[in-house]
Amino acid sequence: MIIMINGAFGSGKTSAAAALQPKIENSMIYDPEEIGYMLRKLLPEEHRQEEECTDDFQDIELWRVLTVKTAREIKQKYNKHLIIPMTIYKNVNFDYIYNGLKEIDHDLHHFCLTASLDTIYERLAKRGDPFGGWQYQQAPKCVEAFKADQFETRIATDHLDTGGVVDLILQKVKG
Repeated sequence: MIIMINGAFGSGKTSAAAALQPKIENSMIYDPEEIGYMLRKLLPEEHRQEEECTDDFQDIELWRVLTVKTAREIKQKYNKHLIIPMTIYKNVNFDYIYNGLKEIDHDLHHFCLTASLDTIYERLAKRGDPFGGWQYQQAPKCVEAFKADQFETRIATDHLDTGGVVDLILQKVKG
């Protein structure tokens, strides 16, 4: 089984993944952000293609490719259920990763944690993100993008705590 927990920065993905992992036997958290951080170090902008020279490592094509390949290798080697928290709202990346993960394991569940822009801004401030920083700048794009049909299983988190989010995910996964 693979559980994708998607949503804007500040929607509760990482907290939900951490709380969910002990409740799913034989599971682990796989965070593709780590691949992005690695690629930033390995590929300075002067080595990237023009369209990859942005402030978002998800614009590096190799990020989405390695995200799927790494998931495949982890599943084959360790035979664990994967819980994958990530903010992935760009269609090309979502389609590639979703379809790639579906090839790895047909038991794929995608959840999109949503919240109002005000809630997201409050959460970003609470966790100490600098006001006006990168996560704040991405929030309006994410909130709008996550209204699209492909992000079908939405969980509104404005009035839910992490336990409530985890309970809803468990109901859908085990139901």
